[in-house]
Amino acid sequence: MNGRPSQWRANLVSLQTIAYKETNRFLRIWQQTLLPPAITMTLYLVIFGNLIGSRIGEMQGYSYIEFIVPGVIMTAVITSSYANVVSSFFGAKFQRFIEEILVSPTSNLVVLLGYLAGGVGRGLLVGVIVLAISQLFTDLQIHNLAITVSVVVLTAVLFSLGGFINAIFARKFDDISIVPTFILTPLTYLGGVFYSIDLLPAFWQKVSLANPILYMVNAFRYGILGHSDIDIGVAYAVILLFIALLGGLALLLLRAGVGLRS
Repeated sequence: MNGRPSQWRANLVSLQTIAYKETNRFLRIWQQTLLPPAITMTLYLVIFGNLIGSRIGEMQGYSYIEFIVPGVIMTAVITSSYANVVSSFFGAKFQRFIEEILVSPTSNLVVLLGYLAGGVGRGLLVGVIVLAISQLFTDLQIHNLAITVSVVVLTAVLFSLGGFINAIFARKFDDISIVPTFILTPLTYLGGVFYSIDLLPAFWQKVSLANPILYMVNAFRYGILGHSDIDIGVAYAVILLFIALLGGLALLLLRAGVGLRS
């Protein structure tokens, strides 16, 4: 009878330990993890929001800078949460101390959740920083706080999972940059960050619907501005579906030891 409570306590301690390590890791090197995305997104707001935006005027009834701020914040969250987990877990593989965790009684779910905690924490913190910076350019009033918070958290979870899976398959450091460079970045820029898909021809509107980032950006934009090109219910369904798929895949790969056992 005492075995199960003690196992739960052991897993809880393991989760707290991994989560603390991952959180402390990105906070300790904040000059590399928090400052660069803040500077990059500030440049986006200056160049696209102020300089180009003043010529564009309005987008869907909002000033151009108001329209792009939610997408810029979401871009920062996506890239930061993904980068944190892929670099950290691959580093654990490369230095071979991940084997110490795998041979311990710690469950695969706890290992996954611990690394996700670091990715979500960094993604959300970067998102808050970019949101604060955006207030220097425009006065945003959050339309729906519950939707805003839930969408950004779910997005951080999703891309932390993506980073975890990328790290599992990566064999060398170059492998952890392939997905962000050739998949993540194009999908982000084509995800409605700087434009409304209503501006696209009908065919390209339908093509855009295959981009999962489009649903996240628009759901987050609805939370802040109250406007979305996508039905909010559909957006949540897509995000949760991808979380379930990637979460299941990550646990399956951990259980099989893919890329982890030599």
